[in-house]
Amino acid sequence: MKNGKVITLTRENFDEEVINSSDVVLVDFWAPWCGPCRAIGPIIDELAEEYDGKAKIAKLNVDDEGELAAKYKIMSIPTIIIFKNGEAVEKLLGARSKSDLSQLIDKHM
Repeated sequence: MKNGKVITLTRENFDEEVINSSDVVLVDFWAPWCGPCRAIGPIIDELAEEYDGKAKIAKLNVDDEGELAAKYKIMSIPTIIIFKNGEAVEKLLGARSKSDLSQLIDKHM
C-alpha cells in the first residue's frame, strides 16, 4: 500500500519491497502515538517524492508489525534503517533533518 509515494510496509510485502529489492530503501520504523515520528512524517513524504524512481521510501508501524520491529531490534522510535540489496547497511535513532536523511540515501546509492 502506498501513501502518496511512501510505501506502507507489512509482513506481507516486506520481503518484496525491501529484502528482494535492488534499490536503496529507507525504512522509517514509527508509531502513530510517537510525537517525533509524526514530526518527521512530512519529511518522509517529501523524500518519497524527491527519490521517486531512484530509491524507495517506506514506513513500518511498529505497533502493527511487532515481529519485524523485533527482528531489526527496534528499541526506540523513530528509527530509520537504510537497506541496500536487502541488507540493513545503516541505522539512525531519533528524528533527523531532511538533509541528514538525503545524505544517508545518497551515500548508499
